[in-house]
Amino acid sequence: MSLTLSLLLLIAISQPCVSDLTAVNDDYWESRKLMFILAGQSNMAGRGGVNENKWDHVIPTECGPHPSILRLNASLQWVPATEPLHADIDVRRTCGVGPGMSFANWIREPVKEGGWRLIGLVPCAVGGTRIQEWSRGSVLYQQMIGRTKAALTSGGKIGAVLWYQGESDTVKHEDAYSYRARLEKLIFDLRTDLHLPHLLFIQVALASGEGPYVKIVREAQKGIRLPNVKYVDASGLKLERDHLHLTTQSQVQLGIMLAGSYLNSGINGIY
Repeated sequence: MSLTLSLLLLIAISQPCVSDLTAVNDDYWESRKLMFILAGQSNMAGRGGVNENKWDHVIPTECGPHPSILRLNASLQWVPATEPLHADIDVRRTCGVGPGMSFANWIREPVKEGGWRLIGLVPCAVGGTRIQEWSRGSVLYQQMIGRTKAALTSGGKIGAVLWYQGESDTVKHEDAYSYRARLEKLIFDLRTDLHLPHLLFIQVALASGEGPYVKIVREAQKGIRLPNVKYVDASGLKLERDHLHLTTQSQVQLGIMLAGSYLNSGINGIY
């Protein structure tokens, strides 16, 4: 064998193949994924632009897709994130625009500066649900835990839980007065089962409700003093004609409010 041929073979053997380079690159990008759990009921699932069970398909610029924003679909696969984020999760209702995409787009550049290259959204919200239906051991709770653990298997970190729920707990006096204790228990259980004791939890104080006890639930939400639990206030945001769900533009505003709360918490405070 000639010296030239020997050198060429040695160089070829020493170089990683394209598939190896792709695998390493994929692993790197996956490890730089910052994920957010979207949970609660219909206003988190998104009803912006939905009237009489029909979505108008209007997507504001702030909610547009971006290559760095992914969502975990119902089959537990990462796919490009597009509205409606909960279309295959909250399947019994018509979904529209929610706060998730404007949130992700708003934090995209700041978290990139912090070293994160991908944003992973984990939709879990289901419309018309009371907080008791999210208690540990329930179907919704187990689904949320299961989806979150599945999201973590490909690498990355959890940035926060974004929680918007409580409208259905304004109907009965008992539910409204029990709300604070039930939400605190949910946060404790979630942190325990995910082994993330300091997990950031950002909730939305209600803009509306299905019953007469909205004020009581709002006070419960704003009264929680657990560490790393914050809230943004949706009061005053414009509602759809049903006087219950946020309009598309209100959802955009809410996403930006949630993004501001998250960024003010420190983008390096991931879990």
